[in-house]
Amino acid sequence: MIPSDAYAPLFHGGDIDAARKQFPGAPQPFVDLSIGINPYPYPIDALPSGSFTRLPGAEEREQLAAAAADAYAAPSPRSVLPTPGTQILLSHVARLVPVGKVAVLATTYAEHARAAALAGHDVTEVTEVEALGAAGLAIVVNPNNPDGRVVHRDRLLAIAAGLRARGGLLLVDEAFMDAGPEDVSLAGDVSAGNIVVLRSFGKFYGLPGLRLGFAIASEEIIARLGATLGPWPVSGPAIAIGTQALRDDAWRARTRASLAQAASRLATLLADARLTVAGGTDLFKLVRTDDASALHEHLARHGILVRAFAEYPDLLRFGLPAAEGESSRLRDALGRFGR
Repeated sequence: MIPSDAYAPLFHGGDIDAARKQFPGAPQPFVDLSIGINPYPYPIDALPSGSFTRLPGAEEREQLAAAAADAYAAPSPRSVLPTPGTQILLSHVARLVPVGKVAVLATTYAEHARAAALAGHDVTEVTEVEALGAAGLAIVVNPNNPDGRVVHRDRLLAIAAGLRARGGLLLVDEAFMDAGPEDVSLAGDVSAGNIVVLRSFGKFYGLPGLRLGFAIASEEIIARLGATLGPWPVSGPAIAIGTQALRDDAWRARTRASLAQAASRLATLLADARLTVAGGTDLFKLVRTDDASALHEHLARHGILVRAFAEYPDLLRFGLPAAEGESSRLRDALGRFGR
């Protein structure tokens, strides 16, 4: 039986409209640091009108899959499925295995457990990597959201091998891998047959509204997932922009370096405010403080939105400020806290 709370929507960052209503006196515009998105998006050129006026053709979709296969070091374009974001894939992947036990390496993105529960599975959150092996479907976010934890490739491959012997599946959500240690990615290992890797486009490329993501898996699994999504899951504009961006190796290299520098500056800013950085990636930093609730409200009243966690009241996640002006507002607001 599906638990009734699985139908309830989960809270995520980025809800500026709700913040404006809750804090009507806050300075505008809000600085939205509640999401782990690159604040310096990939530049979009003018798109051909055909991107909007006709359905995308098979050749265009194949070019996007090929660009993604190269960018993510997947075995081949046939092992890549372009999708309208990765969120839509969670329930589809959960249905690749018979209803049974699902283990999610916690603490992590809560939508994975919710999607598995909606698929009828018995979901357990575990804190040790080795405990994943007892499930029919094991789920790991790598690097993890919100603490940036990284599980190294050899450990994940060992888990996948144990699952494979029992007909189990390993799902690795690599949404933040573009800004992380790419040598731990399992995108090149999916030919083993029981590994599904998810890659987000919008986070690293700063274009979450484009709704583009990828599943990387064996050709058999890709065919099954593709059949569930139908013939035109990705829009023409998303295909055009995604193909160009994924082929732009120079922009990718520059952006990895600039995000690392921006993340270091943010960590220094937070440390200067006497906040303990408890983890993160080059797209966000996690802070642990007993004053998390009060600090969250204080920042919101100063027009700065950060990510709070109802289930972890001592944690706050800070995304990257977009420019020096946003960094100055954050520094000033932190300096006023407790005065």
